[in-house]
Amino acid sequence: MIEKKVKVELSTGLQARPAAQFVQLANRFSSDVFIEKNEKRVNAKSIMGLMSLAVAGDEEVVLVTDGHDEEEAMTKLEEFVKEA
Repeated sequence: MIEKKVKVELSTGLQARPAAQFVQLANRFSSDVFIEKNEKRVNAKSIMGLMSLAVAGDEEVVLVTDGHDEEEAMTKLEEFVKEA
C-alpha cells in the first residue's frame, strides 16, 4: 500500500469533468484507489464518492493505492492532479 500527500494543482480542482476523468483513470488499474480529504476517505473509482469531497484547486489530499499495480497507479494519478 502506498499513501502520498499531493497538492491538486488543477485550477478547477476535482469537480465535474476532471473528477470524471480522474475516476476513469483510477478504474484502469486493478489496485484499490482511495482519496482522503479532512480525514474522510472515499473510493476514488466512484464519481459520487469523489464529488462528495468537493476537492478545490490548490488543496492537499492523500492518495492511497493498494494492489499489484499500485506504483503505476500512484504515478499516473499523481501526474493527473498536478497538471495545471
